[in-house]
Amino acid sequence: MKIRLFLLATLILVSGCDKTPTGRDQLALIPESMMAQFGSQAFLQMQQQVPASENTSRNARVQCIAREILLEVGDRFPGTPMPDTWEIVLFDDPTPNAFALPGGKIGVNQGLLDVAGNDAQLAAVIGHEVAHVLARHGNERLTQELGIKAVLLLVGLFSEGDGDSERIIQALGLGAHLGIALPFSRAHEEEADVMGLELMASAGFDPRESTELWRNMAAAGDGQPLEFLSTHPNHESRIKALEERMEVALPLYQRTSPANCESP
Repeated sequence: MKIRLFLLATLILVSGCDKTPTGRDQLALIPESMMAQFGSQAFLQMQQQVPASENTSRNARVQCIAREILLEVGDRFPGTPMPDTWEIVLFDDPTPNAFALPGGKIGVNQGLLDVAGNDAQLAAVIGHEVAHVLARHGNERLTQELGIKAVLLLVGLFSEGDGDSERIIQALGLGAHLGIALPFSRAHEEEADVMGLELMASAGFDPRESTELWRNMAAAGDGQPLEFLSTHPNHESRIKALEERMEVALPLYQRTSPANCESP
């Protein structure tokens, strides 16, 4: 037990208390190299369960939008660590959803392209998901979820039959994709909305389309529960919060050239 406590104390000193790119205090104890490993394994699991799309034009569009978003991270949130390379996959899944994982993994479902009416609306979702990674939300939630059991990270949590592997999947925000119902917290969602809005605007995507995206989501009827029953903001609250941030996002968009990733 003393050895475990010593290891945990060391882990806290190394990873420790920090701030997110928006300035929020954060406790994220898991080494980023380990989070990248978890993200890669979770992404591989997703790829084994859902086939990649063979739609060439849609793949090119998703790749283009993601690249434009990622190019803005250094300028918009200077000093924020991010993966050197990113793997971007369009999945042949009709559910309108997307995700990003530590280690530089981005997944977009084909169904999202049916709801997102244009490049900017798709950029709103991709920017939001990338923001979860930049703000280390998965690390923060896994730290909270495991508590003192974080010391077990030193011997690996992805061994077969280990119940903590499911916690990792949940903490990375992949629960809904893999049949485990545990979304990011409301604070994480709101922070990702703010960061994603600024990223898309800086990349040349009209931030006003972010609110249209959520109106489309509401019209698509995705079965979202009432806000007080969910950790996620409901569509109306999300739209209102995004509109309140337009005075910051619009000038960013107006200072750059409009992006265009539409297929010819």
